[in-house]
Amino acid sequence: MLKLIKIKYLVIATIIFAIIYIAYLITSNSKPAVNYIIAPVTKSNIEKTVLADGTINAFKQVSVGAQVSGQIKKLYVELGDEVKQGDMIAEIDDLKQSNDLKQSEASLNSLEAQREAKKARLINYQLTYDRQRKLVNKGAGAQSDLDAAKAELDAIKADIAALDADIVKAQVAVDTAKVNLGYTKIRSPIDGVIVAIPVNQGQTVNSVQSAPTIVKVAQLDKMTIEAQISEADVVDVKKGMPVYFTILGQPNRRFEGLTLRAIEPAPESINTETNSISSSSTTKSAIYYNGLFDVDNPDHVLRISMTAQVYIVLSEAKNVLTIPSQAIQKKLGNNKAIVYLLNQSKEIEEREVTLGIDNNVNVEVKSGVKEGDTIVVSSTNGALIGNNVRAPRVRF
Repeated sequence: MLKLIKIKYLVIATIIFAIIYIAYLITSNSKPAVNYIIAPVTKSNIEKTVLADGTINAFKQVSVGAQVSGQIKKLYVELGDEVKQGDMIAEIDDLKQSNDLKQSEASLNSLEAQREAKKARLINYQLTYDRQRKLVNKGAGAQSDLDAAKAELDAIKADIAALDADIVKAQVAVDTAKVNLGYTKIRSPIDGVIVAIPVNQGQTVNSVQSAPTIVKVAQLDKMTIEAQISEADVVDVKKGMPVYFTILGQPNRRFEGLTLRAIEPAPESINTETNSISSSSTTKSAIYYNGLFDVDNPDHVLRISMTAQVYIVLSEAKNVLTIPSQAIQKKLGNNKAIVYLLNQSKEIEEREVTLGIDNNVNVEVKSGVKEGDTIVVSSTNGALIGNNVRAPRVRF
């Protein structure tokens, strides 16, 4: 009987001990361990940039058109050909222009011949007038004969003056015909590369309605990039800022050492806008301003209409202390902020720092930390980071 009582109390004690132990385990694990994401303070280069989509264009491009109408008799170039200024590009059938020149020259020659005849008659009328004047002065001639001679002399002079005016007009017509004949020989106005030929040999072009384009010549040794800068960023961008870009075909190559040449004062949409505003229009598209800069292209890697990823550098610093921007726990104003450091005792310390350039990924730290310090970026489970809080576990 006594033995059964001892066994009963032993079982009860064991159960109570188990309950206490389980309760201890539950209470001891009620406070989960805190994991922290940390990062070292390092020296690196940092820059703050404006990102813009860009389009690559030729530095200089000329549309060579036809200034006279007619059939294209001969094309002397093909796409991709390099040409020099003055090289023959195309020839238009010049039959009409040649005939116009011959007709103009014939009219001019006819007027000049008439003038020569009038000049011969002028000499005769001048002699007659002089003779009648002498006779009248001597009292041997009639005044009426002198008046008639004077009238004929004045008339022939007026005829010659009219012919002189007609000759000037005829000369202008000849010069115009020569120019039009010269227009049938189309030459390159610049050194460059043929980048477009929108017509075919044998095609008839009409210059009356608009000057048709025969070819487009572009200088490709230098290219101009038009970077579309949003209205939110353009207020921070200034002429002369450093700029670099990449292209899709060579994403790892940076075209750098460039400078923003100009910022257009109005968006491209101004060219298509009208004074009338539709009252039914309720949507408004984004506004972009073109930033222009030039880049040398000696190997012609860059081509017209390529897409460029453009970075306009607002500010930069080299070999400075940087930490992740996410590590900034509180901003105090005047470029001051609070960060947390993990000391050698694995405890978190609050530190006031002075900030510099912040590109929203990394931030420059001018004072308050040193290279190699361990910065607490954040906790992984949302636990608050406080001063002198011991970190049970740390993720490195």
